[in-house]
Amino acid sequence: MKTAMDIVRLARHSKRPTSRDFIEFLVHDFVELHGDRRFADDPAIIGGIGFFESIPVTILGHQKGRSVQDNIRRHFGMAHPEGYRKALRLMRQAERFGRPVITLIDTPGAYPGVGAEERGQAEAIATNLYEMSGLRVPIVALVTGEGGSGGALGIGVADRIYMLANAIYSVISPEGCASILWKDSGKAPAAAEALRLRAVDLLKLGVIDGIVAEPGEGAHERPGETMVQARKTIAAALKELLVVDAETLMQRRYAKFRAMGVYAHGDGFDGLF
Repeated sequence: MKTAMDIVRLARHSKRPTSRDFIEFLVHDFVELHGDRRFADDPAIIGGIGFFESIPVTILGHQKGRSVQDNIRRHFGMAHPEGYRKALRLMRQAERFGRPVITLIDTPGAYPGVGAEERGQAEAIATNLYEMSGLRVPIVALVTGEGGSGGALGIGVADRIYMLANAIYSVISPEGCASILWKDSGKAPAAAEALRLRAVDLLKLGVIDGIVAEPGEGAHERPGETMVQARKTIAAALKELLVVDAETLMQRRYAKFRAMGVYAHGDGFDGLF
C-alpha cells in the first residue's frame, strides 16, 4: 500500500498529465482565451471555451511546465492574482452564456511573491470564492495533481469535486507543515499522514465527491486511460447537474461547503485535531 508521501511524489511527478493535456483530450474545438483585462495574462492559468462531447463548456486550470524554462514562465503552476481574475472573467462569461464550467486543479499554492501580494493576491482568491459560490451554472472540479491551499481553492468551489487517485489536496504542503510544527522539513512524511491529503481520506471526510482511478503506477504511465476515466466521471456529473435549476444549484453548493470541517467524535479521524 502506498504511503501518503508516496502519493505526494506521484502527484508531483514531472511527467504527470497537465491541464493542457486534459483539455486537449476532453474538449474539442478549444479556443484559448487570455488576460484578465486589468493587468496581464498569467500563463499559470490556462482556460477557454470548447465542446465537452456535445456540450459547450468553459474549461480552465492551473498549468505547469514540462521544461525548466517553461516551469519558470508558468511559475510552476502557481497563479498570480491576474490568473485568478482571468479565471473569474471566463467563469462570468460562462454564466452569461449558460455554459457549465470545468476546472482542473494542479498547483502547490498561489504565487507568494511580493508583486503578487501588491496586486491583491488574497483579494483575488477571496473574490473567486465568493463569486463561484453564487455562479448560476454547474461547476465540476478535478484535482489532477497537487491541490495546494487557497491557490487550489481559488478555482475549486464546485458542485462536484473529484480527485485522481494519486492526487493530493491540502491546506499546506507536507514540508511546510513539518517546518511549522516541528521546525524540521525532514518530518514531511509524518506531516503527510497527519494532513489526510490523499483522495481516499478526503472522500471519507466528505471534502470530495469521488475518485478517478489511475491505471498502473500513476497517470504518467497511462495518461490516455486515466483521461478516459476522467471524461466518464465529468460526463456523469454534468448529466446530473444540467437538469438542476440555478437556485437549487447555488443552495446545494452553499450547503456543501458549509458542511465541510464539521467534526464528530468517532468518525474515524480521532486525534486529527
